[in-house]
Amino acid sequence: MKSRIHIGTSGWSYKHWKNIFYPPKLKTTEWISFYSEHFNTTEINGSFYKLPSKETVIEWTKKVPEDFMFCPKMSRFLTHMKKLNEPEEPLERFFGIFQPMKKMMGPVLLQLPGILKFNYDKANHLYHLLKTKYRNYEFVIEVRHRAWLEKESLALMKKYNIGLVISQSGEKFPYSEMITSKNIYIRFHGPQQLYASSYCDEMLKYFARKIIEWEKEGQEVWAFFNNDVFGYAFKDAKRLIQMVEK
Repeated sequence: MKSRIHIGTSGWSYKHWKNIFYPPKLKTTEWISFYSEHFNTTEINGSFYKLPSKETVIEWTKKVPEDFMFCPKMSRFLTHMKKLNEPEEPLERFFGIFQPMKKMMGPVLLQLPGILKFNYDKANHLYHLLKTKYRNYEFVIEVRHRAWLEKESLALMKKYNIGLVISQSGEKFPYSEMITSKNIYIRFHGPQQLYASSYCDEMLKYFARKIIEWEKEGQEVWAFFNNDVFGYAFKDAKRLIQMVEK
């Protein structure tokens, strides 16, 4: 796998992966080590629902190779409850926990709720904060309202080097392949049924070609499968890796 291509799944701690991916007698605390033998990156999906302890974050970093990369997901407290208002305290709390992981972190993912429309002043305030106080980190944003795909919004993302997530979900979520930063970040949610459908070879080959082209152009490419039901995520991720490596 080339260093600028990172392919994995949206998290690794899924109980229903026991016996189909994780060996039956493997302790859950060792799942991340086993996972890292197969993939070079993962999203930390759980931090969206509940922030881990700093000690847990440090333990994760010790159980994977030095070149393994984590992409933590911003707490929903900021995105869904605060709706991006007054982001200072939620960001301070988040990075206070994840700072020990800094050298092993890819982009931080912000996933927005479907009811949240684009507001220039609110977005500009957030992006400015991210690119001043947290300028040593990278950021990508997954939008769920089409207003964020309009010209003014995309121009603001480009200005601050915030990556627009390519959100593959059939037609469930807004979709765009617009490149707004050096990080190209793809999330595969399932082509038919969300989180519970597998990708056909044709679609994976399409993205494999894209990923190879983007990497040749000097982009950093991140691809995560969130269709974890029935173990599709790790199976599809492995298939995409094989296609890219060919």
